[in-house]
Amino acid sequence: MQPYIFPYIGYFQLINAVDKFVIYDDVNFIKRGWIHRNNILVNNSANMFTVPLSKPSQNSLINEVELGDLTSWKEKFLKTTEQSYKKAPHFEAVFSLLERTFSSGETYIGKLALRSIQEVCFYLEISTEIESSSEVYGNPELKGQERILDICLKEKAEHYINPTGGRELYSKNLFAENGVKLNFIQSEKVIYPQFKNEFVPWLSIIDVLMFNDVKTTNKLLEKYTLS
Repeated sequence: MQPYIFPYIGYFQLINAVDKFVIYDDVNFIKRGWIHRNNILVNNSANMFTVPLSKPSQNSLINEVELGDLTSWKEKFLKTTEQSYKKAPHFEAVFSLLERTFSSGETYIGKLALRSIQEVCFYLEISTEIESSSEVYGNPELKGQERILDICLKEKAEHYINPTGGRELYSKNLFAENGVKLNFIQSEKVIYPQFKNEFVPWLSIIDVLMFNDVKTTNKLLEKYTLS
């Protein structure tokens, strides 16, 4: 999976479902994608935050895109988060997690997004091994499912799980011919109390953690189906 900044709960359901999770960081950056942005709850509605980047280009790989000036942005983002969630039951622990992430000194969005994912995994005690495709597999000349299959074969994987959106991209027959079972993960509806307001679904994992303790969140991570 491409690295996203504090992605939604479905991303962590996938991480939690596997033995090894590969961060796909040496593919083209998508300007209007979710690599550097997500939604949190502000005034009972979804509100998008966007991490500043320095001259992002779709001709650049994700791991080549540098961050912009985080100093003033971070201050504003943390202030907005505090105002929105300070009465949430797990505000202090999660706010500290955010502060650590955005003060980590990372200079590339791929690394910062990975750091956000690692911080959440550590907080939730998820022990899945995480690798970056740019650092391990040496196969950038391959494209699409051929590259994914090559990674699986190099890992001697017996089972590959992809989000449901990959149904049109990956062939179960091709993977099976190479001894790899292919399944797609589909998140079930995840609902939890958000103060006393109407529930707003599919926000950043930040929102999930603000309202749910570790044990409850880990139960939510199991709410998916494989097909």
